[in-house]
Amino acid sequence: MASEKIFDNTEVAFQLKSDSELERAYFLFKMISKEPLVRIGTAVTRFALKLHLPVEGLIRSTVFDHFCGGVNEIDCMSTVERLEETGVYSILDYSVEGQEDDKVFRATADKILDLTKFAKNKKSMPFSVFKPTGLGKFEIFRKITEKETLSETEQKQWLNTVEYYDVISQAAVAANVCLLIDSEHSWIQDAADDLCEKMMVKYNKVKPHVFNTLQLYRWDRMEYLKAQHRKAKEGGYKLGYKIVRGAYLEVENERAQEKGYPTPICASKQETDDNFNSCLEYIIENIDDISVFIGTHNEESTYYAMELMEKHGLEKNDSRIWFGQLYGMSDHITFNLAKAGYNVAKYIPFGPVKDVMPYLIRRAEENTSVAGQTTRELSLLSKEKKRRKL
Repeated sequence: MASEKIFDNTEVAFQLKSDSELERAYFLFKMISKEPLVRIGTAVTRFALKLHLPVEGLIRSTVFDHFCGGVNEIDCMSTVERLEETGVYSILDYSVEGQEDDKVFRATADKILDLTKFAKNKKSMPFSVFKPTGLGKFEIFRKITEKETLSETEQKQWLNTVEYYDVISQAAVAANVCLLIDSEHSWIQDAADDLCEKMMVKYNKVKPHVFNTLQLYRWDRMEYLKAQHRKAKEGGYKLGYKIVRGAYLEVENERAQEKGYPTPICASKQETDDNFNSCLEYIIENIDDISVFIGTHNEESTYYAMELMEKHGLEKNDSRIWFGQLYGMSDHITFNLAKAGYNVAKYIPFGPVKDVMPYLIRRAEENTSVAGQTTRELSLLSKEKKRRKL
């Protein structure tokens, strides 16, 4: 039965962790569970990196090695191979954030293009991924979303972004991998959505190579999904969506209040959970038209997805349905799903330590704000430590 509780098996969950890695994970989540420590730690880290203090070694041996696969794709391959042995797939995520420079955008596009080609013929790496603002300026995405006029320079920069999307999408089709395009803040998302939709129209004729991301703490996404489904049926192409709850809760609510517009975010955690599960149900019911990557660390939603698959007579390894969690988190979900025969992948961030720090800081802050997430990690790690001692 899909509803059988499989996520308490810590022996399977932490099979790849040595005793020392288990201790390090416990220590890190203990630190992350204390909000004042996270605030102080992130401030000190930012300050130290700004002054070029020699802290990279310390970061590398603790938080970086737990949440990241390495400094480059070759560095990540030992992790990819270890995961493959347990039936878990890998998505290499070049996690350099917050740099707004044309040269950086081109370099990032080249890196994603290389990674997409790198994944060709690697069964363990069925996806490539990028973040829209990794390939173009936040301000240009905002202006297009809010229907403001672009300057001549901005128009040229936007054409570059469009070209990056197109070349990478084309490479994904050629390599027969799926391309996951991450989501952004709501006030720049329309521009990202429209560009992604153009790629779907062009490259998803036979199967969904290009996937957009739905942040389901937004109450308007169900209607958006249904509208996109209608368009795809009329246009004769397939849809692919990664579904997540969302990553910018506080910022979204603060901006809405500051600018005086209704918040795009659901009124409560329960509403978000209901929205996530409703969209999941809609997609599974329309699985012939829409493929899904279920990006969640939520056990209840994962069990619900398993139940829906069973209800609709879908195989556990149906190629149109994937589960995914971040590297270094929710191993109890990832490895137990793989053992049960489902398609599941780890998002493996990588990049130079200094450049990946904004990602790691965001990760620590998100963990602190997700009630119950860190507590659950700690209880499972504690349970496994006891099991090993016995």
